Amino acid sequence: MIEAIQELLRNEANAILNIPITEDYEKAVNLIVQQVHEKKGKLVTSGMGKAGQIAMNIATTFCSTGIPAVFLHPSEAQHGDLGILQENDLFLMISNSGKTREIVELTRLARLLAPNIQFIVITGNLDSPLAKEASVAICTGNPKEVCLLGMTPTTSTTVMTVIGDILVVETMKKTGFTAADYSKRHHGGYLGEKSRSLCSK
Repeated sequence: MIEAIQELLRNEANAILNIPITEDYEKAVNLIVQQVHEKKGKLVTSGMGKAGQIAMNIATTFCSTGIPAVFLHPSEAQHGDLGILQENDLFLMISNSGKTREIVELTRLARLLAPNIQFIVITGNLDSPLAKEASVAICTGNPKEVCLLGMTPTTSTTVMTVIGDILVVETMKKTGFTAADYSKRHHGGYLGEKSRSLCSK
């Protein structure tokens, strides 16, 4: 089992190292800074299934680092939750196939409410319907899942998480986010205590 686990780790690590790095990262970060940090909109993340869980995680990480963000479930959006959209908001949508019905439908519904809404898309398929709707499309590299069946989201969700981390960290650099800023948003627990101690130095 040890050898099998080592092989899994190598495959996951290689998938991360082979994420295509393009100018779309800079475009995405600039769009987040422009719409949320400067124009005071918010980042709305969305995805179905496992991709949705990654989208939710990205939203909470952005919130703690100075970028107001919320997760919008694509199905609930069709039953009233789409009303969360406001002027200057920005979508971050995640779909490995780029064909997920609920997410593709969400782009159309969002534009009915906010015709000028822009979309950042994270996907493994740049030729997909979702990628074609994007203002900025970031490719995962479409890595092979480490699941024995090659179907369960495993490697793909690992890569999606890393891409989300890249966007968060690069946005923090652009906005000049500090430990003092962090401490104002994170009062409890170890991280709250650590951020306050950094401010006092």
